[in-house]
Amino acid sequence: MTFPVNPELDLVLERELAVPVAAVWEAWTTPAKLMPWFCPLPWTTVACEIDLRPGGKFATTMQSPEGEQFPSEGCYLEVVPERRLVWTSVLGEGFRPIAPSNGADDMPFTAVLEFEPTATGTRYRATAIHPTREHSRRHAEMGFADGWGECANQLERFILTGAISP
Repeated sequence: MTFPVNPELDLVLERELAVPVAAVWEAWTTPAKLMPWFCPLPWTTVACEIDLRPGGKFATTMQSPEGEQFPSEGCYLEVVPERRLVWTSVLGEGFRPIAPSNGADDMPFTAVLEFEPTATGTRYRATAIHPTREHSRRHAEMGFADGWGECANQLERFILTGAISP
């Protein structure tokens, strides 16, 4: 089932990836396999912590080409193996409310990642849910489509290199 989108508040990236759902899931849920592709180059992901359960921590640290680091912490809300992964920047581990600290002017959002098998790979859908039009607009202006799109490209290339066995 596809998550319902509010076009005034949410941003959506949808792609067909030529890799299996199981590999996409593994790349999203294994720290060592998430770090190589998670942010658009030349940025890098230098740390990642995943506690894959509702209420579990999802934390990453991105590093700019100049070496500045941007830690981000959130928590998983929903984990449906190989189908859906939902996490938010407004709750920490154990569903404890936190102030977003995602390096993006503390912009609160929830990410819904959906994976559906197709005849040639995976239908990949990433939705960024925002509390206000202003937050959605800012995220779009920060380059949501290009950034999340390039990450999806990097994810696909990472899997195609054989980094994850089918």
